[in-house]
Amino acid sequence: MTFSPVIPPAVLIAVAVLAVVLRLITMRQLAGRAGQRWTTVWRWSGLTLAVVLMLIAAARPAIGGDGPDATAAGTTGAPDDVPNVFLIVDRSADTAVPDYDGRPRIAGIRDDVTALVDHYPGARFALITFASRPSLEWPLSEDAWSLGSTVAGVTALAGEDAVGVNAAAASNVLRYQLIAAGQRTPGAPNLVFYFGPGAPGSQAPQGEFEPTAGSVDGGAVFGYGAARDDAGLQRIADQLGVPYVPRDPAQPVADAAPEVAGVAAGPAPLERPDHTDLYWVFTLAAAVLLLFEIFLNLREYRAARTARREVTL
Repeated sequence: MTFSPVIPPAVLIAVAVLAVVLRLITMRQLAGRAGQRWTTVWRWSGLTLAVVLMLIAAARPAIGGDGPDATAAGTTGAPDDVPNVFLIVDRSADTAVPDYDGRPRIAGIRDDVTALVDHYPGARFALITFASRPSLEWPLSEDAWSLGSTVAGVTALAGEDAVGVNAAAASNVLRYQLIAAGQRTPGAPNLVFYFGPGAPGSQAPQGEFEPTAGSVDGGAVFGYGAARDDAGLQRIADQLGVPYVPRDPAQPVADAAPEVAGVAAGPAPLERPDHTDLYWVFTLAAAVLLLFEIFLNLREYRAARTARREVTL
């Protein structure tokens, strides 16, 4: 079995230890209460098991991927020399505007993201979206099959006015993801692709991308729309150390995808051991336990309300 934690392993272990300690403290407090002691123990056990299952899911366990091409540490199913690809997508109101083909701009961005995922088969991918604030939609993982459904669900954010967009809102999230990737797979190149119009109508202060020196090995900044902010997008490209590419729908987006030393970028798939992710099994089991606990809490709440009503009458 292999693991690919969504956060650095040391942080995940620390969170797990803290969660277990807090649950033990809770059990000690509950143990002193009289009545229904066994019921309390069972409920505590179920909720504690749900927490443990979520922690296991965060470690992203998988079966397979432990052949000769797996990493020496056995923490991921992909070789160390395949790229880590970071996809940064603007979801502001600007991306809801119809583009050249009459579709919303975000639809074209989704198509381009999907094309880049297909261009680097076997790579690890992370998806970061932003408008006024960033969101890590998909932590770095080689599970490109599941990523497809996440990409398909990326739409323009309702209520995110274009005047408040920070084109570099994803800066800190990207920086920390790059640092974590360097710790997990120090031999892997990092590619960063940015998709958006550059917040042309924004009146908000614009931040800067400040990746650790040498952490970005390639990528591109793609500019969308006739009213895009070319100067702002070029500035972002300079900060990331990648080229700026005004997006032409007539040209395949993969034409701007760089080749990485030692990696065959292109339609030919990279060789890697077959593996099956198991995080969803643990997540599903935890969800069932949490739903049962919610049901019991709602039943107790209704019983308490009924008792208070009878006392009042």
